[in-house]
Amino acid sequence: MKQYLDIVKNTIKDGHWKETRTGLRALTTFGQVFRHDMNEGFPLLTTKSMAVKTMWTELEGFIKGITHKEWYRLRGCHIWNRWSNPLSNDSDDLGPIYGYQWRRFNHVYDENDEGCLTRYDQLEQIVSTLKTNADSRRMVCSAWNPVQTSRMALPPCHVLWNIVVIQDKINLVWHQRSCDLMLGIPFNIASYATLLLLLAKEANLTPGILQGTFADCHIYENHLEGAEKQIVRNPNSLPTVNVGDFPCIYDWNSSDAILNNYNPHSKINFPIAV
Repeated sequence: MKQYLDIVKNTIKDGHWKETRTGLRALTTFGQVFRHDMNEGFPLLTTKSMAVKTMWTELEGFIKGITHKEWYRLRGCHIWNRWSNPLSNDSDDLGPIYGYQWRRFNHVYDENDEGCLTRYDQLEQIVSTLKTNADSRRMVCSAWNPVQTSRMALPPCHVLWNIVVIQDKINLVWHQRSCDLMLGIPFNIASYATLLLLLAKEANLTPGILQGTFADCHIYENHLEGAEKQIVRNPNSLPTVNVGDFPCIYDWNSSDAILNNYNPHSKINFPIAV
C-alpha cells in the first residue's frame, strides 16, 4: 500500500488548509491517483489495523440496496449511526444512498419525489453485460443523483465506478469527489477491491487492476498527528481474501468472506469529523 502512503505524504507536504462544513480545517490537495494490481494481494492497509468486517457489511448493504440503519446495526456495522435522511421523521432512514442508486437509480423514494424514473438496476445491468458482452465500454454505475441528494443521509463521496475487461481480466476504476484520506479512503479501497473480487467470481474472470481517482484529498486537522505517525511505519505484506461461495452476487453474505494472513500495525484512532 505504498501508493496510499505516498498520497498521504503528498498531502502533508503540498496541501493547503481549507475551511470545511465540519468546522475543522483540512489540509487539502487535488487530483491524486491510487492504482493496485490485485495479483499483488488484497489492498488492505497494514500500517494500521482495519475493521474489515464492518467494511464488508457495508458493501453487502450497498449490493442489496439497504437504506435502513437497523439492518447495518444488527450486523455490527455502525458507520452510518451519526447520519439519517434529513427529510424523514424516521431517524433510522438513510434515504436513497449508494445502494439505492446502484439498484434503483432515481426511483421514487417517497411521496415528495418528482420527475423520477421507473426502477433502473445499474448493478444488474453491469452483471448481465459482463456475461453477455464483456468488451462493452458502458459498464458504469453512478451513485451521484442530484435529484435525490437532499434526501440522502450524506451525498455520495465515491460517486461513480466503471468496469473494463481486457483479455479476461476485469478491472475496476472509481472516482471520488471527496476523499477523507485517513478514515474514508482506506475503507473505500478495500470495499472496491472486494467488489472487484465478487464481480470477477460472478463472471468467471480474473481480477486485474483496481484504480481510484481522487479529487479533493484532505486530512482533517485532528487527523494530522495520526497521519504523521502512520507514514513512518513500514507496510507489511498484503493479505489475501476469499469472498466465499454464493449462487449469485446479490446473495453474497459478507460473513462468509475470509481474510488470510493479515498482520497490521497497531490501531491508530482517528476521530470522525461530522
